Formats: sequence, structure tokens, C-alpha cells
Amino acid sequence: MLKNQDHLRSDCENCFGLCCVALPFAASTDFAIGKEGGSPCANLQADFRCSIHKDLRKKGFKGCTVYECFGAGQKVSQITFKGNDWREHPQSAKQMFDVFPVMQQLHEMLLYLNQALMLKETRSIHNELKSMFEKTEQLTYLSPESLMELDVPSHRAEVNELLLKTSELVRTEIGSQQKGTKNTRKTYRRGANLFGANLRKANLQGANLRGAYLIAANLKDTDLYGADVIGADFRDADLSGANLTGTLFLTQAQINAAKGDANTKLPKALTRPAHWSTTQDK
Repeated sequence: MLKNQDHLRSDCENCFGLCCVALPFAASTDFAIGKEGGSPCANLQADFRCSIHKDLRKKGFKGCTVYECFGAGQKVSQITFKGNDWREHPQSAKQMFDVFPVMQQLHEMLLYLNQALMLKETRSIHNELKSMFEKTEQLTYLSPESLMELDVPSHRAEVNELLLKTSELVRTEIGSQQKGTKNTRKTYRRGANLFGANLRKANLQGANLRGAYLIAANLKDTDLYGADVIGADFRDADLSGANLTGTLFLTQAQINAAKGDANTKLPKALTRPAHWSTTQDK
């Protein structure tokens, strides 16, 4: 079991540019051009590096800066296919590209389970979480053929049951701490439509924001401690000055998609995006 999340984040140096080849994307505000899955991006070099990596946003490839494979790229490249890249071994290319999104989903589940295991509120279900983490990790070492036959939705449902228990334990504890105080928190249902909502300085501690649409929402100086944001869409949401320490199931991809500033408080496991403001947004 992991003590940190280092192995559950992308390591492009040990990947064969799989996200740049396996995944399709359409010409849009996120991508300057479109391409089909299985076709290398025009910006992918022979050494599997991106020729415009430092200027992706300027060149119209904002979508690339948001994507996170959760470490699936290097696992597929170096473990599943034993370091044999798709250029030198074209016969395995399609299989490698098909396996990649399966591995990405498994690694995402590992990330969530690992986060749940590090919470003091989950001690009562620690053994269940540990067992599921180990079971999921074992699946990531299956052969390419077995990975393609894996019933991912079924396994995700099992994992999600424990993640829901984790969410309830944490949010119930926060609710009990706030009971009787004047600091009333906002409550929402899963998948809440908060597109462009003004939630500045809102108390969202322990809120259920699973699958919430927070696109372009104003979350300046908002307290999201203990809020469950699994699957929430933070595209262009303004997190300037927001408190995201202790936010449940927050990922680097969600952070990358949002806006923030020097005063945004992030969990230690996440990195402040390069495109964020380096000054306080007043």
C-alpha cells in the first residue's frame, strides 16, 4: 500500500506518449486540432516528448494541460508491455492503446482508495479499504488480454461503495462539529448544477459535491474542507483564496482545469498549476 501518491501521478519520462496517441480529441476550445484514437498527435516527437509542452495553452491545447493519467501511462509502458514501445513493436500498438484507458481507470480508483486510507475518520473501515486497494492493485498487473476482459464498471461499483462510506464518515463528523453553530453550511445533491454559481466565501465544509457542475463558478475564498468532489467539474472555476485542504477525492486534473492564485490552499499531494496567478486575487 502506498504511503504517498507519487506513483499515482503521471511520469511522462517513463511513458511512450500514450495519452498523445491512444486518446481521441476533437478540435475545440481545448484542442487546436482534432485527431482519432490510435493516431499520434502532430506535436508528439520521436522521443515521445511534446514539441510544444511549454506552450500548450498558448498554442490552443489547454485540454492537454488538464489531463491526468494517474500513473497509468508508465505502468502500461514499463510493466504491462515490459518497456516495448509501440513504434518499435507496431504489432502490439493497438492492444497497448486499448489497455491504457482501462489502466487509467484502475489507477484513478487506487488514488481514491489511498486517499481514504489516510483519513483518521475511516479507521472503522480501514481493513475493507486496504483489502480493496490490494485487490485493485493486483488487477493492474494482469496481462494485456486479461485487462481487456476486465469488467471495470463492476469493480468500480465495489470501490465506490467504500468511497461512499468514506464520504459519509468524514462529512458526518464535520456536521457534528458544526452542529449548533451559526456557521451554516450549504447542502447540495449529487450532480448539482452550479454552472457559473456565485459561491464566494460560502461554507462548503462537508458538502456533497459529487459530480457537481462547477464550471466557471465563483469559489473565491470558499471553504471546501471535507467536501466530497469526486467527479466534480471544476473547469474555469475560480478557486482564488479557497481552502481545499482536506477536500475529499480532489485530483490534480480538477485543479489543473480551474483557476487559482497564491492564496489558494491545496492538499500537500497536489501541485499548484503553472497557469495560476502568483499573486493574491482581490
